[in-house]
Amino acid sequence: MDLETVKQRAGPREFSPKDDMPEEYRKAATRMIQFHANSEIMGAYLERPFIRQAPSLERKLAFSAKTQDEIGHGQLLYRAAESLGIKTRDEMLDELANGEGKFLNCFHYPMESWVETPMIAFFVDGAAMRRQATLKSTSWEPYAHAMDKVCFEEGFHVKHGEAILHELMTGSKKEQEMTQEAFNTWWPRIIQFFGPTDKQSTHHGFASEVGLKQKSNDELRRAFLNTYIPKAEKYGLEIPDTPRIEKNDDGTYNVHEEDLDWDEFFQIAKNEYEPGRGQIDARKAGQEAVAWVRESMDNHEQRLYGSTTQQAAD
Repeated sequence: MDLETVKQRAGPREFSPKDDMPEEYRKAATRMIQFHANSEIMGAYLERPFIRQAPSLERKLAFSAKTQDEIGHGQLLYRAAESLGIKTRDEMLDELANGEGKFLNCFHYPMESWVETPMIAFFVDGAAMRRQATLKSTSWEPYAHAMDKVCFEEGFHVKHGEAILHELMTGSKKEQEMTQEAFNTWWPRIIQFFGPTDKQSTHHGFASEVGLKQKSNDELRRAFLNTYIPKAEKYGLEIPDTPRIEKNDDGTYNVHEEDLDWDEFFQIAKNEYEPGRGQIDARKAGQEAVAWVRESMDNHEQRLYGSTTQQAAD
């Protein structure tokens, strides 16, 4: 199939592994889905320590389930990316461990306190839902099918994060102050979740033309602000002065995007931000620590497959 035909046919769940897709499409889709899969893995890695730090058994169980979900989402997405025939799952995981794989800006920053958990579990996951809901109509069918499951489970994650935010903001004055401080720190990062502005984006145009993306970065950012600024204020959080937010006459919001630190954002995008490098190195160490398990399983499968083949030959 040539590229012009792809653009003409592009629509929700239009293409699948049975279609002979042009290389430009397969590479663009692989890049997009791999980035998403990497972000799921690194998000789980960021939140994993809070299974132990959770203040109650109920929260420990919820955080454990959330982390398992995110790892599962990553594996599901690697398989969707693998179906494009450009890279294998193992190659993508190796790229992530070696610092070559890109992932979401928010997961480059460390989390140190329990009061930071709703910044990811409510606000970042809420932002993710804005994007992922549109990806249920992406043109690569395996990706869209993966989104059906991912969106279902992410909805629970957002409710989990909202419950934590409610507890903190109805808790002691100290808890409320600490949560506000965390929100002040994370707010610009959360707004940058959707990526660079449309003017700065290098991938949106093509991804939109071939049906991989349904909404631009700026459209998604505005939709998030319109929904989550009222929610933040509902729980008593004050919107920081920077970046400046304007409320329009119709009740919608705009952000002064020039107030955001885009230099740092693009440094992060290249995996050059120091805390992010720490996250990557820790992920690599974790992958290497369990290499023997993967090797043992591969050897067992090889022995089993070999014996089955011999039996069939006999």
